[in-house]
Amino acid sequence: MEEENQADESFELEKLNHRRRRFMKHWMRHAAMVPKGFVRYQLLKKLNEKPMSGSEIMSELQNETKGYWRPSPGSIYPLLAWLQDQNLIKEAEKTEPGIRRYLLTDEGKTFLESETKSRDEINKHMENFGNMWYGLREGHGLGRKLARDFLRASRDLHHELRREHSKEALEEAKNALEEVTKQIREITKKLQT
Repeated sequence: MEEENQADESFELEKLNHRRRRFMKHWMRHAAMVPKGFVRYQLLKKLNEKPMSGSEIMSELQNETKGYWRPSPGSIYPLLAWLQDQNLIKEAEKTEPGIRRYLLTDEGKTFLESETKSRDEINKHMENFGNMWYGLREGHGLGRKLARDFLRASRDLHHELRREHSKEALEEAKNALEEVTKQIREITKKLQT
């Protein structure tokens, strides 16, 4: 009987995972918009690797998402022009006629480092909270519902930060996560004494 229940649970989990994969594939192909700042960050990361043209960037991003998403020329080329106006990128020396490649300026590298550092800090906090609460069971600490609610709130924050990518939003989230971390550590110290 127990083996049948485990087999049923395994089957249901596989069905759920299949539906999630199908939804993500559909969403990635048909989403009318990507999170604010996402394309800019990905474009700067690509140009940090090597000088690239707009079409090369689009192809690279399509390959990274295994074909699920390819940014449109209407999002890449105006962004390249804007980044050039902001002195974050510049045209590379022409090596092939008719192909315009770009590379990061020093300002662009500094900007990318700052953005990467901010994202890494937020992701580290999210990962730490996820690991801490993952696997809690009723009767063991805070309980499954609280852990699930906390993880959902963390996931929602992470999603919104990727969508609304302003320095102010990142700083506010970072401060909130640092405060929660501090409070949890204080509680832990009290419990240890």
